[in-house]
Amino acid sequence: MAKVTVAVVQAGTEGTDSEATLQKAERLIAECGRKGVQVAVFPEAFIGGYPKGADFHICVGMRRPGTREEYLAYASRAIVVPGPETDRLGAAAREAGLHLTIGVIERAGGTLYCCVLFFGPDGTLLGKHRKTLPTAAERLVWGHGDGSTLTAVDTPWGPMGAVICWENYVPLLRMAMYNKGLTLYCTPTADDRDTWVPSMQHVALEGRCFVLSACQYLTRSQYPEDIRNTITDAPDEVLMRGGSVIIGPLGNVIAGPDFSGETILTAEIDMDDIRRAQFDHDVNGHYSRPDLFKLIVNEQPRSSVVTVNDVVDAYA
Repeated sequence: MAKVTVAVVQAGTEGTDSEATLQKAERLIAECGRKGVQVAVFPEAFIGGYPKGADFHICVGMRRPGTREEYLAYASRAIVVPGPETDRLGAAAREAGLHLTIGVIERAGGTLYCCVLFFGPDGTLLGKHRKTLPTAAERLVWGHGDGSTLTAVDTPWGPMGAVICWENYVPLLRMAMYNKGLTLYCTPTADDRDTWVPSMQHVALEGRCFVLSACQYLTRSQYPEDIRNTITDAPDEVLMRGGSVIIGPLGNVIAGPDFSGETILTAEIDMDDIRRAQFDHDVNGHYSRPDLFKLIVNEQPRSSVVTVNDVVDAYA
């Protein structure tokens, strides 16, 4: 395998200004291109925003007026996939000549999904992954993705996929993604705690893959003005402190973590390190026991309505 230059982009969504955020993404993608980056990973919910500190005025058993108004404001910044915004992201990836993995909030019907999009260096939207398990209060605003978007896309350096934030704490989901042979395991996240980096080291070591983890660096001044924040109202206070990191297949930290502010971390990685690491551990090969353990993964799209058009007895 060849060497490849990868980047994790640590930056924050620009409040209520969706156009400013999209332009920021385009500038950062272009900057990655100028740096010779071949794979760039952006944080969770970069387009659309991660509502850190929001509670949407929720209490059990009732809805306050502010709930629906804040949800309306948040939903207005979500994007349709595919749509005009994905066309622009694809064009930026094409201009920069790189593979792009970026977190967005997707609007599909009346539901929002925390989603990751994959673009090829020709600008093609290669696929998406919807977060299968929103954590805690995230369930107030995001729906659950199904197995049809457990996506792995082909790159010249092997399959690339994404597992979003605390999805990485679902062991069976990790195993399902390892089974796809991921060499580039992307983890867009909003988790900036000290415990995140060792968790990602474990994933890299367990999966014998490169982990590219991108988190936002977000201040209160970048937070939407139309959604209340329960953490702070001080403009200079930091809501997400970053901690983006690039990790090798033996759990070795290659770049980061960085908590200093908005930045782009880059590294040249040697894909042969994966084969070297698999000498004593291949999670889906010689370090597995299929005679004892078996995982069944349902990757069919799930719909509450199935339309049968053929003139047959659908219940026969």
